[in-house]
Amino acid sequence: MKFSTFHLFHRFDGQSFKDVYDYHLELIELAEELGFDGVRLAEHHFRDYGVAPNLFTVLAHAAARTERLRLGTGIVVLPLHNPVHVAEEAAQVDVLSGGRLELGIGRGYQSYEFEGFGVDLAEARDRFNEALEVIVGLWTRESYQHEGKFYRTGTEVSLVPRPLQDPHPPLHVAAVSPETVSMYAERGLPILADPAAPFRKVVKAAGTWRETAARAGHPAAEAELVVARSVYVAPTLEQARADQERFEASFDRSRIFNERSAPIDPRTGRAAQGFEYYQDRYLKGGTVSPDFRWEQLEVIGDPARVIEQVALLRDAGFGNLLCDFGSTRPMPLEDMKRVMRFFATEVMPAFGGGR
Repeated sequence: MKFSTFHLFHRFDGQSFKDVYDYHLELIELAEELGFDGVRLAEHHFRDYGVAPNLFTVLAHAAARTERLRLGTGIVVLPLHNPVHVAEEAAQVDVLSGGRLELGIGRGYQSYEFEGFGVDLAEARDRFNEALEVIVGLWTRESYQHEGKFYRTGTEVSLVPRPLQDPHPPLHVAAVSPETVSMYAERGLPILADPAAPFRKVVKAAGTWRETAARAGHPAAEAELVVARSVYVAPTLEQARADQERFEASFDRSRIFNERSAPIDPRTGRAAQGFEYYQDRYLKGGTVSPDFRWEQLEVIGDPARVIEQVALLRDAGFGNLLCDFGSTRPMPLEDMKRVMRFFATEVMPAFGGGR
């Protein structure tokens, strides 16, 4: 099992934008020091939930401050971008980092962001699939021309620069619904499983992916599935449970899980086309019980319990755990560093990781 850290770039009350960037860049440097395999950054727009709208800018900066870490996106919301720009910027970061880029991509879901860009959320899946076709085409062909429903090159073009990794940087598609998992498994594209989905759903998603990929002739051994989880480890079970309750008591989930973040079609007030699987998830205020978070949602506990949970995910077929150590917790930098160090010391060695 590999371990990566997740960075939402959430801006808390009283923080400047520079405070947010400095905080996470310091944690990215620490991740390399502690022996994590990589980092992944989240893209968001128009609110403090995440203040990194262009992930390639931040990753290029992180590339200059690290030497070994894999530098990933988690995710680029393809329908909000021109795919030619994505292919170019990703290739440039791959070159600048010495071939360390990993491109996580998805169709997005936040209606507020799509409305801000004037993009119909109901078109998200079709736009995503076409954009992916353009990116892979530009990466793998010496010259490429595209004339599609949403995007066109206008003429035959050659990508400059070209990615350093051959044939291109690894791709991961955000997916957990059976339909989406199967769709990309048939193409051999590994998934990045949703952190808001319970253990049973991500385990099922991994099984669906591997079964479908195998039937389509894609060797499972060649794919690294990624699973994102909220992660917290404490010296004792009692402390972990108490800390979890303290974190939740200080966090207003309705600021994140609401109509602005829900995949809602403004014309109907219901889930947009293609997002029926997520109906109501974001309209319930994100309310989940402490017991549900403890048993079904988070990798949390003392080292022994956390190791057991990570082993469950590994045995399900995931090869990389994307650890969210508290992206929505207003945790002082030194406290967050202690959390990461404790995990690296007490958990990662059980899976051959850490330093």
